[in-house]
Amino acid sequence: MRPRCSTWQELSVSPLNKEQILFSAVKGRSIPGKCYNSRTGTLSRQRTVQTEAKEAPTAGSQAVHGKNGRGTMEQNASGTLVRDIMLEFAELTGLAAPRGALRRYLWTDAFAVCNFLELYRQSADERYKQLALHLVDQVHRVLGRHRDDDPRTGWLSGLGEQEGALHPTRGGLRIGKELNERGPGEPYDEQGEWDRDGQYYHYLTKWMHALDRVSRATGDPTCGRWAIELAKTAHARFTYEASPGRAKRMYWKMSIDLSRPLVASMGHHDPLDGLVTYLQLEAAAARTSGRSAGPGLGTEIADMALLCEGKSWETDDPLGIGELLSTAYKLARLILSEGLRQTDLLDDLLGASLASLRSGASRDFLQFPARYRLAFRELGLSIGLHALEKLSGLIRQAPRDPGGKHRLLSRTERLMQYLPLRESIETYWLAPANRRTGEWMAHRDINMVMLATSLAPEGYLTL
Repeated sequence: MRPRCSTWQELSVSPLNKEQILFSAVKGRSIPGKCYNSRTGTLSRQRTVQTEAKEAPTAGSQAVHGKNGRGTMEQNASGTLVRDIMLEFAELTGLAAPRGALRRYLWTDAFAVCNFLELYRQSADERYKQLALHLVDQVHRVLGRHRDDDPRTGWLSGLGEQEGALHPTRGGLRIGKELNERGPGEPYDEQGEWDRDGQYYHYLTKWMHALDRVSRATGDPTCGRWAIELAKTAHARFTYEASPGRAKRMYWKMSIDLSRPLVASMGHHDPLDGLVTYLQLEAAAARTSGRSAGPGLGTEIADMALLCEGKSWETDDPLGIGELLSTAYKLARLILSEGLRQTDLLDDLLGASLASLRSGASRDFLQFPARYRLAFRELGLSIGLHALEKLSGLIRQAPRDPGGKHRLLSRTERLMQYLPLRESIETYWLAPANRRTGEWMAHRDINMVMLATSLAPEGYLTL
């Protein structure tokens, strides 16, 4: 098969900024240099890629020379790049044309579902909605079942085939790591554990969000019910009482069947992920209560609220900071739309984000060459900075609580000084030479999808 080489993969012989790269995609010009085949890791002669006429405005159109022309053109270019990235992802991982083993990974696939939904929203092209739905089905049928190299078979929940298909998230979902989980008698290896399968709570919350987005985008409550079933299962298995009467704690990583902890310590932001995701699912369920609402998440929300009390959310991890900002935006949306009262938590998240960004350690990655950088972690920060920009506008529109509004606005205004980091990160990873390293290729799927999310963040950030 001839290598598929789109503009976003072409190697530049001279440095380009983000705007030049995007405009090259829209105008159908190829960037001088060669073409990188991400499948084989080899260089081939460059091909010019022409975009469809409806996506490339003519030179005299308002989109190019009008008052808002540059912004419109850049949006079109970003959409073209996101489309190319996501279609390549679908091909590489077996989503578009399954051949051999499917390559499913829960975190990556959660963001990919949101990206396909955003492409569908922008274009009204049914194939993107179908890709999102097909990905949901693949994730459930691959990660919701035992591994091929495991003597156990069937759904993780233990349900029969038909019942399991009706409740695919009831047993949780595997991470999707290449190596099987550590057995009960095997010694713990901190480094090796990163490469082994199991279940991560913070991956499960991402999938809950993706299912909720599908339900909202399609109007079908089925995915919403699956999200709540997953929330109830995850909460029951990942939370525990250290001793009777004591506040609950959480495990960071559980075994595939959720019967035992693989890493007993608690993830830094896991209680926060749980609380805001549960609030999101509860709000969505309330809107569909006239149709077929299942059991609520009141108990789970109360548990997570207690777990969040007095916690410090500061971090020097770029992805962690980005998730703080994205979570703050989602929480603000819920406060405004659902009348929630967690404004103090929102203030805490903004304060922690500001303190984290002020720390030089959170930006150390900017000093290193591409071979020492983890793109998906940096792109998580970039996505969060997109959320920050939206959050600022959202708070300005808030009609109530003048004192609290002023405090939140002050926080966001101080955070806005870090907005240029978003441009730096996106520009760096749009430059094809920086995607030639072994580090990029080792995490290609997640890097591609997170880059696409950063270029079109609405799909992930929308509630």
